[in-house]
Amino acid sequence: MAKEIAGLIKLQIRGGAANPSPPIGPALGSRGVNIMEFCKQFNARTQDKTGKVIPVVITVYVDKSFDFVIKTPPVAIQLLEVTKVKQGSKEPNRDKVATISWDQVETIAKDKMEDLNCFTVQAAMRMVAGTARSMGIAVKGEFPETIN
Repeated sequence: MAKEIAGLIKLQIRGGAANPSPPIGPALGSRGVNIMEFCKQFNARTQDKTGKVIPVVITVYVDKSFDFVIKTPPVAIQLLEVTKVKQGSKEPNRDKVATISWDQVETIAKDKMEDLNCFTVQAAMRMVAGTARSMGIAVKGEFPETIN
C-alpha cells in the first residue's frame, strides 16, 4: 500500500554542498524530516555535480520519511556557464552581455528536455532562447529549420 504524502518541498541547492543551515534546515525541520539524513543522501547523489545549483523536489510522507528527485540545473545557470559571465544584463533589451550560437542553445535544450513542458527539441530551443533574451544574451543567426 502506498504511503500517504504530507507535502512537497522544492529547493535549489548547490551540488555536494547540502548542510543543515538555512534554507534546508528550516524547510525540512518544519516537516519533521531528519535533516542530516537528507544532507548525506543528497551530497552522495550529487558528488559529480559539485558546485552547480541543482533543483530538488522532496516528497515528505506522514511517517516523516522522505524521497527526493533531483532535476537538471536551471536554464539561466546553464546559460551563465556557457557564456562565462557572472550575471545577466540589468537592461536586457538595450545592453547585451554575451552571444551564443543555436548549437549551444540546442545542447542546453536537449539537456533540460526532461524537465521542460514541451514535446519537441525545437520548442525547447525556443524556450531556452527566450530565457537567454530575457537575460541580455543574444542568440546569433537564424533559427535552424532542421535539428539533428
